[in-house]
Amino acid sequence: MSLKEIAKKAGVSVSTVSRVLNNPDYHCAKEGIRDKVWQAAVELNYSPNVAARNLKLGLNEQAERTFYINVIMTRMDEASSDPFFTEVLHSVESQIHNNMCILSKIWYISAFSDDKKCRSMNIKETVDKLYMEADGKSDGLVIIGKCNVEVLKALHKKYKNVVSVNRNSTNYEVDEVLCDGSKIAKMATEYLVKLGHTRIGYVGECHNEARYKGFLSVLQKYELDIDPDYIIETKQTEAEGYEAMKVFSTMSDGPSAIYSANDITAIGMLKYRKSKKNNYYKPAIIASDDIEQAQYTDPMLSTVRLPKDEMGKFAITLLIDRMRGGHESTTRIELEGKLVIRDSCEKDY
Repeated sequence: MSLKEIAKKAGVSVSTVSRVLNNPDYHCAKEGIRDKVWQAAVELNYSPNVAARNLKLGLNEQAERTFYINVIMTRMDEASSDPFFTEVLHSVESQIHNNMCILSKIWYISAFSDDKKCRSMNIKETVDKLYMEADGKSDGLVIIGKCNVEVLKALHKKYKNVVSVNRNSTNYEVDEVLCDGSKIAKMATEYLVKLGHTRIGYVGECHNEARYKGFLSVLQKYELDIDPDYIIETKQTEAEGYEAMKVFSTMSDGPSAIYSANDITAIGMLKYRKSKKNNYYKPAIIASDDIEQAQYTDPMLSTVRLPKDEMGKFAITLLIDRMRGGHESTTRIELEGKLVIRDSCEKDY
């Protein structure tokens, strides 16, 4: 399998294919080209030429076994996307390629992150079906996003080599690369408190969600009121962020500051705020992820940056080490978020 075949199938140049496969941050001139390239690579079971790589590097050792890796995206489906997880996926894709493995399947199953939906699902049957779809090309599995514990157990039983990339811990059910959602939320919410805000709202998922727990712990620490009206549970999309801000705007005494569990929801909130130019209500807004769009909002979004590239890199490193028998104990790598202050947060005077 060659880059030329991928280029032909995707309708792009060989140089574009090479840049997409090797660089998670490469931006194609046209939207959707990157996804076309990776779709073609997956469909063609593309594997880098290990012999050529070794020759180029002056290595004489025999090529090791080629591993087939599957990916499950649990926070999004093909009809809608969360840019944070898309950016993590781009890193995972490139790391799979750089480690001479084959990305054989990508599934988008948002129901796996929804405990209520999972209760009405035949989990074993669903997991068995996925495994059969991989047609034996399933040496390892990367789970990107929060996953229901029963689904996680079923996947781990089927796949012996599993790694989770997440903001919610699996509690050592499988190997994981974690950027702790509770710590992320505490960092963001404490910044709002330091700005003098005492009426702080929350927008995002609440059930079994580390970021929500972190948010609540800060309010309790500083003995601030937890007003149920200031907490709006949403799916993490731009559209629901827009609607959440609309609700806050109707309140006679809304929160002076809001922590949004992710950037794309906060972007929806900022878009609603901007659409109402004469609206006096302009609360401070902070989020977490630091997706690319966060620096292009008006005002630019303050957020907690998560190391997406490193999350993808360490996930594949862990998975390959396990597939090669390098470790047996369940392993966690925890990465830290970093506060990024822009223009969307003002002091409460």
